[in-house]
Amino acid sequence: MKKTIKDFELKGKKVIIRVDFNVPIKDNVITDDNRIIESLETINYAINEGAKVILMSHLGRIKDESDKPKNTLKPVSVRLSELLNKEVIFISNTRGKELEEVTQNMSNGDVLLMENTRYEDLDGEKESENDKELAKYWANLGDIYINDAFGTSHRSHASNVGIASILPNGIGFLIEKELEMLEDTIKEPKRPFAVILGGSKVSDKIGVIENLVKTADYILIGGGMSYTFLKANGLQIGKSLLDESSIDFCKKILNDYPDKIILPIDVICTKEISEKAPYRECFITDIESDEIGVDIGNKTIEIFKQNLDECKTVIWNGPVGVFEIENFAKGTKKILEILKKLDATTIIGGGDTASAAINFGYKDAFTHISTGGGASLEMLEGKILSGIEIIDNK
Repeated sequence: MKKTIKDFELKGKKVIIRVDFNVPIKDNVITDDNRIIESLETINYAINEGAKVILMSHLGRIKDESDKPKNTLKPVSVRLSELLNKEVIFISNTRGKELEEVTQNMSNGDVLLMENTRYEDLDGEKESENDKELAKYWANLGDIYINDAFGTSHRSHASNVGIASILPNGIGFLIEKELEMLEDTIKEPKRPFAVILGGSKVSDKIGVIENLVKTADYILIGGGMSYTFLKANGLQIGKSLLDESSIDFCKKILNDYPDKIILPIDVICTKEISEKAPYRECFITDIESDEIGVDIGNKTIEIFKQNLDECKTVIWNGPVGVFEIENFAKGTKKILEILKKLDATTIIGGGDTASAAINFGYKDAFTHISTGGGASLEMLEGKILSGIEIIDNK
């Protein structure tokens, strides 16, 4: 059991909270503030306990100077001020005299957000490579470190593993919830237990399949990765996405667990992935050589529904079609609809699946929607996340 923010006396302490404000921003406008909202419980707790709150986050990737203006956290500070209903001090640097002086002179209950931690990646990837000097510098700004950025907890960065190795530390409410939902559910799922896997490459999900096929009652496979399984089953898939390197793995899984793996029997096909491209529905045996599978068909939706209807636990990672295009979004929408009606523990494993659930209006329809795609994937693989492992036990 990891220490949490509740295990510390916070009053008057400078508390560094690593949050995940890696939100989509277009023309300086945040288009989805879900990750900011999910961080509020921990931030408000620290404020109410009289802490001096120092927030750190990354945003996007910084490879050269031109990436900095479009990945500034300034718009996030504005939105956070609105959500907290109080001023958030924004420091437009990741180190320096201004940052040091402001943190030294904060009052109890103040909130400061420093600039994108990945600005430090311009000079030798100091953040992403967990530079010890940088971690020590940041640690000197605070008294206590709290990791509440689940989305980066599978990475060993200066702003999580680095600082946590120096300061007294714990996790925030967001990570605590993620661990309870993902870790505990996998260990002791109520049955029947189904896993839905989609997305593009099988290779991205090999660890998940190997780990969960032993405990799940069913694994329903859709999306781009299903075509590699279908190819492994001896079927022609036209120009559909194929992960050639994973065919032998798919053959072995299908051979070892024939009753657990549920594949599509019909698909939506097109010759071009675009909004206006003509498309048709056909059995998987009828895909033409110049066609691409882009969604599961109605008969597959019905088979998936039959397998899901009696389930008491469902974990879903990866959309079952090209949901960003309306004509190819039906399968993903139908799965969302089916899961909403279940009397079951339903968990969405972050990433594109979480985006689909939220954008299609299903944000409150599930037991849990993870805030971390890559982190949740590694947890589903049974891996230990470095940013959480470093946190002290109670």
